[in-house]
Amino acid sequence: MISKTQIQRKTEKKRNPELVRTIMVAKKNNHLKLANKLSGPTRQFLRVNLSELNDIKETSILVPGKILGEGEIKKKITVSALGFSEQAKEKLTKAGCEAKTILKEIESNPTLKGVKII
Repeated sequence: MISKTQIQRKTEKKRNPELVRTIMVAKKNNHLKLANKLSGPTRQFLRVNLSELNDIKETSILVPGKILGEGEIKKKITVSALGFSEQAKEKLTKAGCEAKTILKEIESNPTLKGVKII
């Protein structure tokens, strides 16, 4: 089990202010697993293609990483991630999906009820 203090120490090395704020909000709302993933090395963040999102049954998905534009999205979903490629954001909006940052998702739904974390 990772403690809030360990997450705080790892966060001190981060230089991206939006990422630091996201980690702090996740930690404050007791999403320690998510805060731990986000406080780790950025090269270990997930990179998920749109085609992989089609296989997930849930309609609200949170990815602690970046969404890439490879493939097509065939269902209407809500995707929260740290970042989106331009092509992915374009394809998501064209398909009628909602794309937002993890910070906005946690602020609008603090308990992350109904959200699948990959």
